[in-house]
Amino acid sequence: MHKVIGIGETILDIIFRGGQPTAAVPGGSVFNGIVSLARAGVNVCFISETGNDRVGEIILQFMRDNGVSTDHVNVFPDGKSPVSLAFLNDRSDAEYIFYKDYPKQRLDVAYPEIEEDDIVMIGSYYALNPVLRDKIVDLLDLARERKAIIYYDPNFRSTHKEEAIKLNSTLIENFEYADIVRGSQEDFFYMYNLQDADKVYKEKVKFYCPNFLCTAGAESIALRTATVAKDYAVPPIQAVSTIGAGDNFNAGIVYGLLHEGVTHESVRNLDEATWDRIVAWGVKFASDVCQSLGNSISPELIANG
Repeated sequence: MHKVIGIGETILDIIFRGGQPTAAVPGGSVFNGIVSLARAGVNVCFISETGNDRVGEIILQFMRDNGVSTDHVNVFPDGKSPVSLAFLNDRSDAEYIFYKDYPKQRLDVAYPEIEEDDIVMIGSYYALNPVLRDKIVDLLDLARERKAIIYYDPNFRSTHKEEAIKLNSTLIENFEYADIVRGSQEDFFYMYNLQDADKVYKEKVKFYCPNFLCTAGAESIALRTATVAKDYAVPPIQAVSTIGAGDNFNAGIVYGLLHEGVTHESVRNLDEATWDRIVAWGVKFASDVCQSLGNSISPELIANG
C-alpha cells in the first residue's frame, strides 16, 4: 500500500461542554486524518511544527503513541505551541477560540520521500497562509513531479471570510494542483457566498479540478466528477462531538482510494461503483469519530471490519 503524506498544523484542542473543560486532545485539520490513517494501518508521514514546551511534548508523544513519525516536525525554540478552545453546543458542534504564538522562522524541516501514487493531503488556512506558501508550493511541485495524488480540503473558517477575496488566487492555485477537492457547504459559503454544490462545482472548481466532494454536515454528500453526479444520504447517528467529522471524512476517502488501488493515472476516471465504495469509507470514518471526544477514529474500526 502506498503512503500518505500530510502537511498542516498541530494544536491542542481543549474541549468544553456546559462551560467546563471535559477533554484535551491533540488535533489539527490534516493531523486528525493522518492519525486516523495510521490507526487504520496506513504508512503515513506528517510535516508540521510545534513548540518546545509542555503542549509540544504532549503532541509529539501522541504522534509516537499512534505510529506517526515525528521526523518531519519542526520543534521551534521560540514561540509557543498553538492551543484551541472548542465549545460544544447542544448539537455537539464546536465554536472555537485559537491561541497562537509562532516564531518568525517557520517549518524548517526536511520533506519525506514522495513516490508515484502516494497521496499528499493539504488543507485549512495552513495551505493558504502567505508566510508558509513557498513551503507548501515546494511540496505540491514535488508531489506533481513524482505523480502523487493530491487531496485538498480548504476547510475555510469564518475567521478568514474577510480575507476570501485576497486569498482567491491561492485557492485557485490549490485547486489546480489537486486531484480531489473536498469542502463543506460552510466552507464555500465563507469563500464565495455559495452553498449549492452544483453551482460551486461549475463556477469555482470544475475548470481546475474534475473531482469534487461537497459535504453538508449530517445531511448529505454531493459527488461531482467529469462522469459522475451523485448525492449520498448520511446515516443518522447520536453524535458526542462533531469536531473531527470533516477531517475523518477526508481520511476515509483517502483510505478508500488506497483500498481500491487508485493511482495518479486512474483517479480522474473512476466509475460510479468505485466512488460508492470510496465514499462509504468516508462516511464510516466520520461516523466513528463523532461517537467520542477524540479527533480520530477508534483503533478498533478497521479491525472490526
